[in-house]
Amino acid sequence: MSSRLPLRSLIAVATATTVLGLTACGAVTSADSAGSDDGFKLAAHVQQRIDDGKPLRIKLSYHDPSLAFATPIGAGMKKAGKELGVEASLIGPTGGDAAKQVSEIQTLLQQKAVDGLAVSSASSDALKPVIAQAYKAGVPVVSFNTDNPDSEQMGFVGQDLKASGKAQAERLREELGADAKGKVVVFSVDTGAGWSHDRFSGFEQGMSGSGLEIVGPVNVGNEPSAAYNTVESTMSGQSGVVAVAGLDCCSTTAAAKWVAGAKKKDAVTVGGFDLLPQTAEYLESGVVDFTISQNPTEQGYQAVKVLHDFLDEGTEISGVNTGAQFVTRDNLGEATVEK
Repeated sequence: MSSRLPLRSLIAVATATTVLGLTACGAVTSADSAGSDDGFKLAAHVQQRIDDGKPLRIKLSYHDPSLAFATPIGAGMKKAGKELGVEASLIGPTGGDAAKQVSEIQTLLQQKAVDGLAVSSASSDALKPVIAQAYKAGVPVVSFNTDNPDSEQMGFVGQDLKASGKAQAERLREELGADAKGKVVVFSVDTGAGWSHDRFSGFEQGMSGSGLEIVGPVNVGNEPSAAYNTVESTMSGQSGVVAVAGLDCCSTTAAAKWVAGAKKKDAVTVGGFDLLPQTAEYLESGVVDFTISQNPTEQGYQAVKVLHDFLDEGTEISGVNTGAQFVTRDNLGEATVEK
């Protein structure tokens, strides 16, 4: 691990990446007290750990660690922790409970048990106050995986969610053809989550002006068998469906399972997100036409790295766009499966 340099003087904290369009949170100064109208001031207890050469404690608060998507995020986080010599850990409430996520973060702040915080919001509105609390307490805080641009986050690591939802819709339209008519059923594991709202908002934009009718989004939940049952009951009540869209890893696989079981792969176009092993199998068999990978391993890695580099080296925090890669059966061999 490199020797740490304490934060000195003013360090610009601009999150101005063109792709993500974030705004700067102000200037950073090292001080004994946290929070001011002039910008971010590093907490005294964090500065002391830096001065003493102790390992940084970086926490990634994920909105639901029970989701399959959390596994590659955790792998990237562990890789960064090992390479950078920091104590990095993935925390969060099973089931996506925003109140529990807020409470867990507040406890860390009260106990001064965190030196850098990355947050993936279960609910953007619910998490804004605790993000502000971390900022004012002098703990550098970024969002990852799910953006919270109206909060006091100091940067965002992840995919542009609205843009990715729009791209998904546009690709479905290409697959179906310009004159396509019928229904497109949209599924999500959590329709109430901020990330789901953002992605669906982009999806609606991408579908605007088409002859296709959007049904949903339909909430399927996180439990695989329950998610499949919801997809099955939803589809049994619909006619004229020409496509289904999953807004995340697990609604995509639940929808694909139904399409495969109903032998509808030639009649229903499927487009989703993420590249779990199951998704790769459905791509290979032609059940899923495409999926969009957002590189969760890189999200976990970069969330740790931007916080480490800020604290350890005084590097300004900037947004990191992990991109949107379309994966089909044709390029599946070149893509990284999110195990």
